[in-house]
Amino acid sequence: MTALSVNVNKIAVLRNSRGGDEPSVLKAAQTAIGAGAQGITVHPRPDQRHITPEDVLALAPLCRRLNVEYNIEGNPFAPARGSYPGLMELIRQAQPTQATLVPDSDGQLTSDHGFDLRKDAERLRPYIRQLNDLGVRISVFMDAGSPDLALAKQLGIARIELYTGPFAEQFAQGDASPALALCRQSALQAQELGIGVNAGHDLSQDNLGLFLASVPNVLEVSIGHALIGEALYDGLDATVKRYLAICRA
Repeated sequence: MTALSVNVNKIAVLRNSRGGDEPSVLKAAQTAIGAGAQGITVHPRPDQRHITPEDVLALAPLCRRLNVEYNIEGNPFAPARGSYPGLMELIRQAQPTQATLVPDSDGQLTSDHGFDLRKDAERLRPYIRQLNDLGVRISVFMDAGSPDLALAKQLGIARIELYTGPFAEQFAQGDASPALALCRQSALQAQELGIGVNAGHDLSQDNLGLFLASVPNVLEVSIGHALIGEALYDGLDATVKRYLAICRA
């Protein structure tokens, strides 16, 4: 079964809009886990517009205590700034199950493309070495159809996370078959190389079933924006359980 990792960034966005501690990122994570989610994802950024370093560190013992995976996403090239210590330092302190490396910049509202490993492989290599030394599983955000999967294997990357934004956009327009074909092709190629496949971005209850039925052996989906939005209407516990039912099917 595909594992569901719930991204709690949007809970932090809502909290930060008012200040204080509510809604609680920890309570939201605990509720998602209680409903059956197999993991929690956060994507801290240097501007701290949602998840903060304090959130990252507070969630780590919760995930360990409740025996679920903890996935920290971010750009390893982004330097420390103010109270943001840098992605690698956060990972060193939190010791997550998985680190997903994403080439986002401050100007991006959300991640919108994967790594070009032909351009960034040498810059990534020391970070990959550090993560392997820490015993943290490495996943790298990549576009479907990327020609760089063999290079990912050479770098020692354990998993890729397929960027599913184009699939979601085509699905909304009525025909997702071109994006699905690319996702399936990339998943099969990665798996032949011994690389595990995760997926994420703009997945929802509407499109997740088709994606998982079309792309084989996806190990994990990371879902936040749609899931938290749907939970406003139906509740977080019920929404997580509906996603898990789709994953089981």
